[in-house]
Amino acid sequence: MASETILNQKKEEVKKLAEEMKDAKLILLTDYRGINVTDDTTLRKNLRDTGAKYNIIKNNITRRALAECGLEGLEDKLEGPTAVVISKEDYLAPSKVIYEFSKDNEYYTIKGGIIEGKLMTIDEIITIAKLPSRETLLSMLAGALLGNISKFAVAIEEVRKQKESGEGKAEAKDEKAEEVKTEA
Repeated sequence: MASETILNQKKEEVKKLAEEMKDAKLILLTDYRGINVTDDTTLRKNLRDTGAKYNIIKNNITRRALAECGLEGLEDKLEGPTAVVISKEDYLAPSKVIYEFSKDNEYYTIKGGIIEGKLMTIDEIITIAKLPSRETLLSMLAGALLGNISKFAVAIEEVRKQKESGEGKAEAKDEKAEEVKTEA
C-alpha cells in the first residue's frame, strides 16, 4: 500500500489538474509515441505560443481529474502513453498546432478531447483544426464588404455623372410628358 504522503501528493495533483480543466476551453488527449525530444520541444514551444499547456500526466490522475470536473466520455481514451493539452484562452490555435504536428508525425495521434465543455470526436477536432483562423475569417469578411462598398461607390458616382451631364434631366422630362398624357 502506498504511503499517506504519496497519496496526498497524488490527491493534490488531481485537484490542481481538475482546477485547470474546469476553466479550459480545450482539453485534448494525444498519444505521443514515436516522437523524439527535438520534435517534442518544438511542439511544446508552438503550444506555449498559443497559450496552451502540454503535459504528460499519468492516466489515472487524468481520469480522476476529469471525474472531479464532471467531464465524461474520455475514460476509454486514457490507455497507453497520453499527453494532455489544456488551453484556457482559445481552442482553435492549439487544435491547429496539434493537427499539423500529427500530420507530420505518423505515430503522434489525437485520441479525443473536449471543446468548451462538449465531448468531441477525433473527426470533429480535425474539422475544427482545419478551419481558417479568426484573423483570416475577419480579413475575408472585410474583403467581401470592401468589394461591395466599392461597387456601391462606383454606382453612385455613375448616377452623379449622369445627373451632371443632363441625361437624367432628359429622362425625367420624358417620364413627366408620359404622365401628363395618361392623365388626359
